[in-house]
Amino acid sequence: MKLSQFKFKLPESQVALYPPHRAFENEDGTIDRVYNRDQCKLMVIHRKSEKIDMFKKDAEGNDTEELMTFRNIVDYFEEGDTFIFNDTQVFPARLYGTKEKTDAKIEVFLLRELNEELRLWDVLVEPARKIRIGNKLFFDGEGPMVAEVIDNTTSRGRTLRFLYDCPHDEFKRELFSLGEAPLPRYIVDRRPAEPDDMEQFQTIYARHEGAVTAPATGLHFSRELMKMMEIRGFNFAYITVHCGLGSFDPIEVEDLTKHKMNSEQMIISAEACDIVNKTKAEGHRVCAVGISTARATESAVGTDGMLKEFEGWTNKFIFPPYEYGLANAMITNFYHPESTMLMAATAFGGYDLVMEGYKKALKNDYQFGCYGDAMLILDD
Repeated sequence: MKLSQFKFKLPESQVALYPPHRAFENEDGTIDRVYNRDQCKLMVIHRKSEKIDMFKKDAEGNDTEELMTFRNIVDYFEEGDTFIFNDTQVFPARLYGTKEKTDAKIEVFLLRELNEELRLWDVLVEPARKIRIGNKLFFDGEGPMVAEVIDNTTSRGRTLRFLYDCPHDEFKRELFSLGEAPLPRYIVDRRPAEPDDMEQFQTIYARHEGAVTAPATGLHFSRELMKMMEIRGFNFAYITVHCGLGSFDPIEVEDLTKHKMNSEQMIISAEACDIVNKTKAEGHRVCAVGISTARATESAVGTDGMLKEFEGWTNKFIFPPYEYGLANAMITNFYHPESTMLMAATAFGGYDLVMEGYKKALKNDYQFGCYGDAMLILDD
């Protein structure tokens, strides 16, 4: 398929800048927000019957005029079904420093630690044209955190050596205390990150630090909803995919076969395999929660349709036509035009049907992006 087939007009008003919430204005004009993770809107795509569900049902099973919320997802699954979650943990990857001598403000986006002992980090810097090898960056005003640029890796990429002499755990705590939630550029260009974002831009089941963006579909799951799912007899399998920025990189080729994804580290344990494979063997549904989960499981599924243990990296790029080998249900967000996540979703649900769902979402004011609304795709 071609890149241009995934282009559509997305109004700015339908790009979610905050998670689902109720807002209250205080007497001094400030705004307080009460967040409700599981109260986003939900659309359900049935890929075989080609039905699209948007509205809650009445006692007779007829559509009402009220749109479904994410909590309604439990109505589409049965006891014994399994959800596969990505339990990566986002760290506060975006920080701001000043360049020595000029005091120019520089954004530093931490990607990954390269060497604990030497305090080496792979980062992106902005504006990159001002940052050269040998430059020093100072953080936190009068604070002790200083970094030296020791290598250029890409046009915006640099290797930094942090000059901070202390135990590694103390260094990491100090470094992360300077950072903020690594919200996508399309959000921070329209509003600054806030203290609440570090909690809201994190799944409630996050366990393993390493992501620089959230596995966004998982943000819809609240503790109350997961308890409800547990009571109904649903199974949970956890894998780890340290989400990078590759999914946000613009695709610059019309022919999708020529696009290369950046690699992401992933770990699939024997325990997760046992839960998923038992579910498949017993004929129950396996639901991949989010595109990062789907890419990882598709990287580790065998020719027999069973999940295999895996520890390594994946750069799998999924777009139509593609035959998924493991999951028979998928939960996604509503994604931006021409995004790799949209392409993976259409590969699962069918291009025409998913794009029809997007047309309905645009017409009914669904919210798009990491903090936006959700789509469930079923194989029925």
